[in-house]
Amino acid sequence: MPHMFKKAFNVFAGILALGLVSVALPVLAQATPPRSGASSSVLPTGGGAALLDPSDTVILLLDHQAGLFQTVKDVPIAELRSNVVMLAKLATLMKIPVITTASEPNGTNGPLMPEIHQNAPHAVYVARKGEVNAWDNEDFVRTVQSTGKKTLIMAGVWTSVCVMFPALDAKLAGYKVYAVMDASGDPSEMASRTSLARFVQGGVIPTTTNAVLSEVHRTWNRPEAAEIGALYAHVSPNYSAVVESYTKAQEVARKQPQARPAGSQ
Repeated sequence: MPHMFKKAFNVFAGILALGLVSVALPVLAQATPPRSGASSSVLPTGGGAALLDPSDTVILLLDHQAGLFQTVKDVPIAELRSNVVMLAKLATLMKIPVITTASEPNGTNGPLMPEIHQNAPHAVYVARKGEVNAWDNEDFVRTVQSTGKKTLIMAGVWTSVCVMFPALDAKLAGYKVYAVMDASGDPSEMASRTSLARFVQGGVIPTTTNAVLSEVHRTWNRPEAAEIGALYAHVSPNYSAVVESYTKAQEVARKQPQARPAGSQ
């Protein structure tokens, strides 16, 4: 077992255990085996054919502005910001391009949350000229096109506007679009539920930060395993306590004297 994998296993054995307890069942159906030219994340088994391809992905963080945060009612602000930070960290770790933008950061909507560019220093900021829909801005669309990626992971505030409008336009333009619901926020639960329904009707794929992390992750047998493990604790802080208790239990067990076989001196 590679050293880095052992490290990740020790830190996040609880997560791995959840997968290990699953009982193997006969395969009833498989995705169509990848054809030549299939995305790099699709395995010969067909695994990954229905998931996002990290090598073809760009993350778009839209209008995560201080003023707009104050209007969000469908998700706790601390949770929303934490999830955005996780996306930024994941993008940096896995070398996924990030594009940020704001319609008018000098207005009442306020500046972008600084944690994005702090945790994703490679992120490219595109200034808009007041357009509500980022896809109405030629510089923004040109920047997305310049990445050469066709899978867009979007998050923003508000979900029903700042994510919805460019997501629908990008989908119509031929992109595969994901909307990260818990890294986005709306002014009401009704707005959030309506946004979710409209995404599905428009062919935009709703997802969450932990799902994005897992789809990019795919396997513990990789050199970034320990760093990815830390991101799981970030996206689920309560699980850190589970890991800590497991680690302590293992430490105590190692210190216990080994029982001798019956009859031995």
